[in-house]
Amino acid sequence: MNNKGVGAVFCLISAILFSAKYLSAAIFMSGVSSWDSQMFREGLRSVGPLPSIAALAALLVGAAFLVRGIRQDTKKK
Repeated sequence: MNNKGVGAVFCLISAILFSAKYLSAAIFMSGVSSWDSQMFREGLRSVGPLPSIAALAALLVGAAFLVRGIRQDTKKK
């Protein structure tokens, strides 16, 4: 797999991790009878910062691979 493919996969992983944070908070809050923004923020806080940090790291790695792949393509031409 070339660098652009690896970069795209890392960007996909980043999107999945980012959405997993919100899905986890929604699942955690599924037993609540009424929702408001403050309660959802508490649900997000209970998930913790790890999914956000991992998503940001995967996005940075993915962007680096994409830029590297594009630079290699332009050097070949």
